[in-house]
Amino acid sequence: MIEKTILDHLKSTLTVPVLMEEPEKPEESYVIVEKTGSGRKDLICTATVAIQSYASSLYKAAALNEQVKEAMYASPALNEICACELNSDYNFTDPETHRYRYQAVFELVHYE
Repeated sequence: MIEKTILDHLKSTLTVPVLMEEPEKPEESYVIVEKTGSGRKDLICTATVAIQSYASSLYKAAALNEQVKEAMYASPALNEICACELNSDYNFTDPETHRYRYQAVFELVHYE
């Protein structure tokens, strides 16, 4: 499961909690990993992964987003991932909670 691979990679790279769902009691800064799409052809899999970086200020969310991008650029060193390309990243502040967050969307090519 590519989500677990990315989750484990980011946990070993970042200094903030990395989760797959919103925590009940969020810390000041954390990251959420979400697969938003996938495909498969001839045993080669693709996935679109959105990674949200939450922090106490817009600047800190943007800085955490940069750390996430650097960690993801290094992910092809993992055996399961062949390629990682940034699709887009942007300010994605939550309008309901007013929590500052950035989102980075990556296209991955990987093995199962």
